[in-house]
Parts: sequence; C-alpha cells; structure tokens
Amino acid sequence: AISFTAAAIIWGFVFAYDNHYGLLNAFLGLFNVPAQAWLQNDTFATFGLIAIYVWMWTGFCMVILSAALKGIPDEIIEAAKMDGAGRLTMFWRITIPMIAPTLGVVITTMIINVLKIFDVVYVNTDGHYGTNVVAMEFYQRYFLDNQPGVGSVLAILLTIAILPVMVINIRRMRAQERTR
Repeated sequence: AISFTAAAIIWGFVFAYDNHYGLLNAFLGLFNVPAQAWLQNDTFATFGLIAIYVWMWTGFCMVILSAALKGIPDEIIEAAKMDGAGRLTMFWRITIPMIAPTLGVVITTMIINVLKIFDVVYVNTDGHYGTNVVAMEFYQRYFLDNQPGVGSVLAILLTIAILPVMVINIRRMRAQERTR
C-alpha cells in the first residue's frame, strides 16, 4: 500500500552495505557472516531486485487470488470430496479450472509490470551491476546520453512487447463478460 519508490528505498536499507548498517548484513553478522554489498554485486543484485519486486506485488496477487478461491462454490468442493477426489485431484481438476480466468489476469498483469519495471532498478542500482532493464535503458539513452532516437526506439519496443500481453488480457476479459 506504499509507492514502489518508497518500497525500493526501504529495501535499499535492508540491503545496505555502507558502514554495515543494512538489516540483512546486521542479521548475518549475528552468525559471523561477513557483510556483503548485496546490490553492488553482479551475482546478488538481480536476485535482490527480484526479492523487492516480489515483496511489492505479493499482496496484490494474494488478494485477487484469495477472492477467486472464495468464489468457488462449496457444493462443487463437497461433491468432489464425496466422489473421492484427493487433494491433488481437487487442486488440478477443480481449483485451477475454476480460478483460471483470475489466474490469467494476475499472470498477464505481472508480465506487464515486469516488462515496464523502472523505479526499483533506478532507486537501488541505477541499472548497474547487471540489472539494466529496457525501461532503464530508455531513460539512460533518452535523458542522460542525449540520444532521443535510440530512447524512442526502446520505448516503442517496450510498447510492442507489452501490447500482445494486453490484447490477450482484454480478449480474456471480454470472453468472460460474454459468459456472464
């Protein structure tokens, strides 16, 4: 429920290395593990940004999926139990098909968000340490390197990459509306 930039700053304090005051380094220090420069290390930086992004979007995804799970009628679950369906069978044959439209919306929304990620990368690594993404490259080329042509091409490529996912999402929502 906070802005993504604020979340990136908070997580920057968790991964901080300067003077060993980062929360993660302080915790690992309890076990005599030497401090690491998590977001300044090519090996760990991408995983650190992934952890931040997963933390930021988990609440949204869980609320949407929880609502979908609560929308499964109890009669269907009871009928499956009476027919002798086990947990795995109920999950794959009842739960997943019943929440498939919602699952599709969540997945496509997350794909779009991952493709246009900028703020977390900008705040924590500025695109360095092997963490550059298309939106960050666009920003660097267009605004910092004074190459508006290259920046515009990158923005158009990003839009082209996102469009098919959006079209799939829109078609799925329209099909779902027709079935109601």
